[in-house]
Amino acid sequence: MNELSILLTLAIGLTGALLFGYIAILVRLSPIIGYLLAGVAVGPFTPGVVADRAVAEQFAEIGVILLLFGIGLRFHLRELIAVWRIAIPGALIQSTLSTTVLAALLHLMGWDWRSGFILGMAISVASTVVMALVLAEWHDVHAKIGHIAIGWTVVEDILTVVLLLLLPIIFTPGKNVEQSMGAVLGLAGFKIAGLVAVVVVLGKWVIPWALERIAKTRSRELFTLAVLVLAVGIAVGSAKIFGVSMALGAFLAGLAVGRSEFAARAANDALPMRDAFAVLFFVAVGMLFDPRSLTQVPMVIAVVLFVVIVVKPMAALLTVRVLGQPMPTAIPVGAAFSQVGEFSFILGTVALGLGLINDDGWNALVAASIISIALNPYIYRWARRLASARSAWPIPVNASRRPAINAHQCILVGYGPVGKIVHRLLMERGAEITVIDLNLDTIRQLRDAGHAALYGDVLRPGTLVEAGIETAGSLILSADVEDAAEIISRARLLNPELRVLVRCTHLRDAPALRRAGAAVVAAGEAEVGVALAEAVTAADQVVCEDVANNREAIRRSLYEIKRDQTGDVKAK
Repeated sequence: MNELSILLTLAIGLTGALLFGYIAILVRLSPIIGYLLAGVAVGPFTPGVVADRAVAEQFAEIGVILLLFGIGLRFHLRELIAVWRIAIPGALIQSTLSTTVLAALLHLMGWDWRSGFILGMAISVASTVVMALVLAEWHDVHAKIGHIAIGWTVVEDILTVVLLLLLPIIFTPGKNVEQSMGAVLGLAGFKIAGLVAVVVVLGKWVIPWALERIAKTRSRELFTLAVLVLAVGIAVGSAKIFGVSMALGAFLAGLAVGRSEFAARAANDALPMRDAFAVLFFVAVGMLFDPRSLTQVPMVIAVVLFVVIVVKPMAALLTVRVLGQPMPTAIPVGAAFSQVGEFSFILGTVALGLGLINDDGWNALVAASIISIALNPYIYRWARRLASARSAWPIPVNASRRPAINAHQCILVGYGPVGKIVHRLLMERGAEITVIDLNLDTIRQLRDAGHAALYGDVLRPGTLVEAGIETAGSLILSADVEDAAEIISRARLLNPELRVLVRCTHLRDAPALRRAGAAVVAAGEAEVGVALAEAVTAADQVVCEDVANNREAIRRSLYEIKRDQTGDVKAK
């Protein structure tokens, strides 16, 4: 593996994903289908350019780590503990049912029970990456549906880790299986408990202490680097030291950071590469697919696919219902499991190496996984609408439906001298204000005083979403923020009804801010000029209305100034 191969694979993978993803959206398909087809196109089983699959899989692993870290950031421990009662029995029951059904069907087709059960165990595990993206499209990741589904997959990951440890022991001759199984299970339980304990200690004391000192340097690069080190470092350490998956380690790392006051900034400030590398996960999956398998083992693929998209969701749905959840929750949770992913390939690779499944089984696993991943967004969409029809509480039928705007809700960016004045005046008028600032001490003081405050960088895409921009009536940029026009454009894309008021230093910046969508622009040069002019002419004014009219006339004359192409200032 050389440097050229790495860069070539990255360039080919991202270019193919961009092209095929764009075509998929044009023909009204999920972009996931485009990413998978891109992987097939650059894979070793089709003619043309061939990317390095090993390199693509390593990039994909980074995407999985960052995605699971981001999910963990927004999961509260109490929410995770609350769904354990459903997640643990749910994962056990659903896995057992889907494994047994597939083994029985394959046995009727002439397979031996052992191979059928092994392949059934592989397809019983859902892809957390696919699930997270589909849930995010419907804003369900941090709702009850998402809590149950993600908690469920965490349990599946733990079960799969144990299974990966046991398979070589059980199916390697010449070992005391009973003694080895007991030792492995005990060691695995001890390691997982140790990992959880370490993460709890890190999350309570070490991580907040370290991030606070880095945050006070006011360096974005250092903070981004620190959070990436935490995500990747804890994920890799979990795999190397405690023997669990890196994905599970990344999720626990996110939980640890999420317990601190840096959670919002970490999620929005430090994961700029997440989406790109998550796309490479689908490209890497597509590269595994040999199209010839569709004609070589069509019946086996059809049976595996039937279990994945019918039996698994039904088993999950019934389990959730039996455990006391309403049907509008059970239906989407079941649909979220109608796919298989990353752990299925790991388990399938180990089973293939041990001779527990043959090439037909491997090809059927890969084909069924790609088809199910491509179908999953549509299955979940159908299930979501069905749940909405059966629900007594509102579930949006269309994920793009905009929430109701709260005219009294205001987001205030910056809490300097100007921001404090604006905050005080708005509070006196009963507005609901959320302050965004990068001064940690300021945020703590506001929170201690009972005010809503978010520590984060408004230049990062997710910070405004975290502050509630989609339902806010107004956005006020009280600080002279760089790239303010881009922030305004992004905010109005999220909320077209938003009223934006922005401050800038120079008059020359005002036209660009208005074009971006600002309703009110207050330029420092103009406002100082207005104040001085008003002070000079105050003695000549006798009527309040005349004062106001004069003030506005001066302001209009100032803001209508523009520059010609030579850079000289001239009036319109």
